[in-house]
Amino acid sequence: MTEQKRQYQMRQRAASQEETRRRIVEATMHLHEELGPRNTNISAIAQRAGVQRLTVYRHFPDESAVFQACTSHWLELNPPPNPATWAALADPQARFRMAIAAFYDYFARTQRMWRVSFRDVSEVPALQQPMAEVATFLGGVAGDLAAAFGVPRAHGMVAQTIRHALHFLTWAELEDQGLDNAEKLTLVSCWLGGVARCDNEMP
Repeated sequence: MTEQKRQYQMRQRAASQEETRRRIVEATMHLHEELGPRNTNISAIAQRAGVQRLTVYRHFPDESAVFQACTSHWLELNPPPNPATWAALADPQARFRMAIAAFYDYFARTQRMWRVSFRDVSEVPALQQPMAEVATFLGGVAGDLAAAFGVPRAHGMVAQTIRHALHFLTWAELEDQGLDNAEKLTLVSCWLGGVARCDNEMP
């Protein structure tokens, strides 16, 4: 066998392995959306991907590894809003409204995955680190939005209200009550406006 042919076969093998890995990750992602992480196991992943269970384990040593790969892939396909979009706005209320509008549009598009993830996170250890990373990201966004107000206790009630408004479960609760995104935005903006006034009035 010539060196050129050997290299070609190696490239083909690597491409095949990468394709198999992609199928496994996408199968996991679709099962998570359809059934939820707690109802997704390696056997179901293998069946959906069209491979053997052993093949899944060749690519991922355990359930945690395949779940983390699934989360990374899903977030690549569904990236959250970028805080740089509203960072240049000087008015803190306008900044808040733009951020909330962006996240609420995002939640509306991606709610299927978020609902099952929040439902199952306490029961699926492999899901807890990715969800903690999401919480850290949202906490940073909330902190930046709160700091822009420059009011006393900016990291007290104002920050708490912003964190609450940014939480997916807040969006989901208002969604289940029948509010559309414009109505949700108006409501949480009123919450924040009232809290900011209280902060200014408190000694």
